[in-house]
Amino acid sequence: MRHADERVGRQATFTVLDFETTGSVRGWTVEPWQIGLAEVAGGRPTGAGFDSWLRVAADRPFNPHAPGRHARLRRELADAPSLADLWPALADRWLLNRPLVAHNLGTERGVLRRAAPLHRLGPWIDTLRLVRRFYPRLASAALDDVVVELGLLGPLQAACPGRAPHDARYDATACALLLAHFLALPGWEQVTVQGLADLK
Repeated sequence: MRHADERVGRQATFTVLDFETTGSVRGWTVEPWQIGLAEVAGGRPTGAGFDSWLRVAADRPFNPHAPGRHARLRRELADAPSLADLWPALADRWLLNRPLVAHNLGTERGVLRRAAPLHRLGPWIDTLRLVRRFYPRLASAALDDVVVELGLLGPLQAACPGRAPHDARYDATACALLLAHFLALPGWEQVTVQGLADLK
């Protein structure tokens, strides 16, 4: 059983992640086609990150409503590494023995559970829950909208020039800035990793 992570959030190192996926198609498992990672340490984004296309067979259907520019990348995706190929390089550096963060984390947690069923990953922190709990009056809790509302768009664009929403590295960096925003709030000095993870 995993022990509670009582490290203070401002002193911990987090991996923030985002997957872009094929979306749901009847008869097919949802597959990721891009991974993006960003790091928050000492309460701030470090600038460290990683991103890669992920292999998707050329004949594999996508949900037509799945966001992102996957339709223009089918050749690149067919030749890209799989998540299993990348796992040895990502596991120790980014994913094992770290708190993991995502915005609406169901997709990210589900993808990693299928990719690495023998690993106990996390604790997991959902910035969507943080937004809904502490900024309930925002018109939208979508990551793109929250970044604008909280004044984080400038730093995000500076960190990810030439990228846009539904690019996994851009979205992971947006989520990292959002986590850092919360950790910097007055009164959050002693909030623990587990406290963030346990928020309902």
